[in-house]
Amino acid sequence: MSEQNNVSGAPIESVGRRQFMAVGLAMAMATMPIASAQAAPSRPQGRMPKRKLGTLEVSAIGLGCMTMNGGQYNPPKDTQEMIALIHQAVERGVTYFDTAEVYGPFVNEELVGKALAPFKGDVVIGTKFGFDIDANGRRTGALNSRPEHIRQVVDDSLKRLNVEAIDLLYQHRVDPKVPIEDVAGTVKDLIARGKVRHFGLSEPGMKTLRRAHAVQPVTAVQNEYSLLWRGPERDELSIFEELGVGLVSWSPLGLGFLTGKLGPNSRFDGPGYTDYRSFNPRFTPENLKANMPLVEMLQSWAKRKEATPAQVALAWLLAQRPWIVPIPGTTNPAHLDEDLGALSVHFTPTELHEFNTAFASITVHGERLRKELLVMSGQEAPTKE
Repeated sequence: MSEQNNVSGAPIESVGRRQFMAVGLAMAMATMPIASAQAAPSRPQGRMPKRKLGTLEVSAIGLGCMTMNGGQYNPPKDTQEMIALIHQAVERGVTYFDTAEVYGPFVNEELVGKALAPFKGDVVIGTKFGFDIDANGRRTGALNSRPEHIRQVVDDSLKRLNVEAIDLLYQHRVDPKVPIEDVAGTVKDLIARGKVRHFGLSEPGMKTLRRAHAVQPVTAVQNEYSLLWRGPERDELSIFEELGVGLVSWSPLGLGFLTGKLGPNSRFDGPGYTDYRSFNPRFTPENLKANMPLVEMLQSWAKRKEATPAQVALAWLLAQRPWIVPIPGTTNPAHLDEDLGALSVHFTPTELHEFNTAFASITVHGERLRKELLVMSGQEAPTKE
């Protein structure tokens, strides 16, 4: 998910030497001919710490690719620039890249497949099925995890991604009409056939997770988790730990709010394109203003740690469990560099306690999703007859 696109009204803070370095990198990238940046991409250089999602090893921070051309948060960016950005991520050691058939639809998988073709065997691609898409390539608004549909989606995704097997295949949302045993059984068969390597779920109910895991071990759950939404701490984290399931955190920067680049006067309905955040309850003018104490806290810690608010937010998330992998998204090389810089920010146990104590006094205002999307999260699949 794209977290750091600048919008009108966003204050630009001076946040230390890492931000200065990030700006310098962006200027260097801007002057680099795109063709030469893509001509001979380097193999991963192994500088990135690794984490385990179940038995699957990936970079400690991944890259969400949706907003590069998926059309959900910003207008699609230039394809060659986004390929260059993905190559930059690989060269920095990122090995996990996240996409889905519904992003676009289809075009985001095509972009990721084209960009990562030189790195087969060195990177992990996660993609998703589960939304219904009509013959004209438009989302119908319905969910669809019928076994025959899953098989067709996988065949189509393999072609778009230009791979022999999908590394990590998620059910994007639980289908309330299809027993999870049928879904997990279908993926198990696809794994046996060599078309899929690992199984994941996104935003599932915990009973559904257990039922799925009993049929085909679940490698990872992809859920929202950040300082702006700490819902998984209620019981999900303990269940993931019990089952040996990793957590891929989408929106780890709260759709850009935790970067410190948004202010109470930021708006998301610019001319020519409507940002998804214009419909998100957290980003109403009232809630933006009410949630500013969280930004101020992050800015204070950023100065203390000689980092940026985004880096502090990601470092906090990484400190929660060793099997959490955030996937901040961006279309900006400087923001990629900034996000990866979070790996150099560390909390001592005393600092983490101090941070959490301070955070406990802050109330986050606004639901994390609008109602029609919120009802899809935590959904339990029907029982199998």
